[in-house]
Amino acid sequence: MFTIPAPVLYFASFVIVAVAAREIGHFLGRFKLPHITGYLLAGLIIGPFVLNLIPSEAIDGLRFVDEISLAVIAFVAGSELYLKELRSRMRPILLNVLGITVAALVIISTAVYFLTQFIPFADGLSDTARIAVALLGGTILLALSPASTIAVIQEVRARGPFTKTILSVTVVMDIVIIVLFAISTALAAALLFDEPMNASFVGLLALDLAIAVGAGYLIGRLLEIVLGTTWATPVKIGLVLAIGFGVFWTGFHLSSFSKANFPFEIHAEPLLTAMIAGFYVTNFTAYRLEFERLLHDVSPIVYVAFFTLTGIALKLDVLLASIGIAIVLFVVRAFSIFVGSFAGATLAGEPMRFRRVAWLALITQAGIALGLAREVSVQFPDTLGGDFATLIIAVVVLNEVFGPIFLKFALRNVGESHEPETANPDEVRDAVILGVEPQTLALTRELLRHNWQVIMADTDREHIEHADSHEYNGSGASVSKRYITEINAACMAELVNDHTDALVAMLDNDADNLLACELAYEKYGVQRMVARVHDESMRDRFIEIGVTLVDPASAMVGLLDQAVRTPQASALLHHKDPENDVIQITVSAPDVDGALIRDLRLPTDTLVLGIMRGGHSVLPHGYSQIHLKDEITVVGSPQSLEEVKRRLGY
Repeated sequence: MFTIPAPVLYFASFVIVAVAAREIGHFLGRFKLPHITGYLLAGLIIGPFVLNLIPSEAIDGLRFVDEISLAVIAFVAGSELYLKELRSRMRPILLNVLGITVAALVIISTAVYFLTQFIPFADGLSDTARIAVALLGGTILLALSPASTIAVIQEVRARGPFTKTILSVTVVMDIVIIVLFAISTALAAALLFDEPMNASFVGLLALDLAIAVGAGYLIGRLLEIVLGTTWATPVKIGLVLAIGFGVFWTGFHLSSFSKANFPFEIHAEPLLTAMIAGFYVTNFTAYRLEFERLLHDVSPIVYVAFFTLTGIALKLDVLLASIGIAIVLFVVRAFSIFVGSFAGATLAGEPMRFRRVAWLALITQAGIALGLAREVSVQFPDTLGGDFATLIIAVVVLNEVFGPIFLKFALRNVGESHEPETANPDEVRDAVILGVEPQTLALTRELLRHNWQVIMADTDREHIEHADSHEYNGSGASVSKRYITEINAACMAELVNDHTDALVAMLDNDADNLLACELAYEKYGVQRMVARVHDESMRDRFIEIGVTLVDPASAMVGLLDQAVRTPQASALLHHKDPENDVIQITVSAPDVDGALIRDLRLPTDTLVLGIMRGGHSVLPHGYSQIHLKDEITVVGSPQSLEEVKRRLGY
C-alpha cells in the first residue's frame, strides 16, 4: 500500500494552512489590524499547542520555508537602501540612526537583563548567559519595519522632509541591525559557551563579516546575470528564490565544514550576505526596477508562508506566561526610541515639531525582527530555542499593531499627511468651462469622475438652467453653475483665480473666448486653455498665448485616424481601457526637484509619456531631470497613478 512520506504530507498541510492564513489576514485587515496578525494567529491555531494539525516535529522539516523567506526579506531590505534617495537628507538620517542605535541598544539590553529574573525560560541561566540574552534581545528589538512604514505613508498620502527622513531611517536601521546581529550572535555564542573573547575572537568575527560581504557581492553579481536574461518572469522568480535558499544552505554547510576541519568555526551571517546582494543589485546594476518587480510579485506569498510558519512555532504557554514582560519591553522600547531620536534630531538641527513626534513614527516592527528572532531560536536551540523567539514575537506583534497608529498621528501632527478629508485645497484640480452644450456637459461628467472641481458658466441664462437639470456623479468632486452677463475682467474674477488649472472656452462668440483666455492667462497664469474657434482668421491670436484649439471637423478626422492606426492610444484617451489611464501631474514635491526619471522609483507598470516645462514640451528618457512646476504626463494603472501622484505632486 502506497504511503505518503511524512515530509510531503506536512508540506501539503502547510500549504493549505498558509492559504487559510492569507484569508484570515485579509479579514482582520478590514478591522485595521495588520495582516501578519492573521498569519500568526492561523499558524498558532493550526500548530502543536491548539489543533496540532502540524506537530512540532514537522517544523524542522519546513525549515527551508524559513530560509527562503528570510532570504527574500533580506533582499528587500538591501533593495530599499537606494543611495540616490538618501543623499539629500543624509545628515539627519545618520544622526537619528546613531542616536537610536546607541540609546535603544543600551536601554533595551539593560531592561532585558533585569527582566530575565522574571522570564520562565531564563530561569537557571548564569549571569553571562543573561547578558547574552540581553544583547540579542536589545539588538532584535532595535529593528524597524520599512514595509509597514511605506504602507502607512501611502495610506495617508504623506510627503515632506519629515516623511522622507523617517522612511530613510527605517531603511538604514535594517542595515545596521543585520550587521549588529551578526556581531551580537558571535558575542552571545562566546558568552553562552564560555569561549574566550580575545584577539583571535575579534579576528574571527572580522573574518565572518568579510566573508559575508564578499559573498554578498558575488551573489549580487549572480542575481545580475539572472535578471539580465530574457527568461520568463516565473523562471526568474524561481531562480531568485533558489539563490536565496542557496545562501542559507551554503552558510550552514560552511559552518559545519569549518567546525569539523578547522580549529575554529566560520559563521558568515546569511541575512547579511543576502542583504548586501540586494543592495548591490539596486545601486550598482541596471536591473534595479526588474529586481524590485520580482520581489514585489513574490513577497506577498513569502510573507504569508513565513509568518504562518512563525505562528506554528510559537509556544503558547511561553506566550501567555511572558505577555506581561512583552508589554514592559514594548514601553521600554518606545521610551528608548524617544531618547535616541530626540538626541539625534537635536544634533541634526531638526525643528522641535519634528523632534517631539519622531519616536512615534519609529515604533512599527515586522519581518526583519521576526526573522532575527527565528534565527536565534535555530542557532541556539539548546539554550534559548523557541522560548526566546516567542517572547520577542509577542513584543513585535504589539509594535506592529500600535506602530501604524502612532505613525499616522506623527505624520498628521507635522502636517505632512494629505488624506482626502484634509487634502491641501491648492492641490485640487479646478476647471472653468465657458459655454453649456452637450459636449461641455459630457466633459464635466468626465472631469468629475476624476475628482476635479468644475465651474460651468454661460452668458445665456437658459443654458445655465439647462445645466441645472442634469445630475452629476463626481465621487466627492463638485460642479458650480454660474450665469454671467458678459466676458470682462470683473466677471472672470468671479470664476478664475490663481488655483484654476484649466479653462475651456466653448462660447459661440470667438471674441469672447479669446478675451476669456487672455484674462485667464495674463491675470491668473492659467496654463491649460482649450477653445473652439469658428473664425479661422483668429487662430493665430489664440495660439500666441498657448491655447489648444478644437475644431470639430478636424477633431473627428484625428480621432478616426487614431482609432485606425493606434487603437490602444485611442482606448486610453476614451477611457475604454479598464486597466490603464493617462493623467497629467504637476510636480510639487521638493525632494524630487532635479531628480532623474530613472531614479524616481515609480511603479513598474507606469510610463512617463511627456514633460511640459515653461510652455515647452520635453521628450522624456531615463536621464531626463524633472523640476518643480513641471507638468508630467503618465500612463499606468489607476492604482499606480495614485502612487505617482503621491510621490510627485498633484
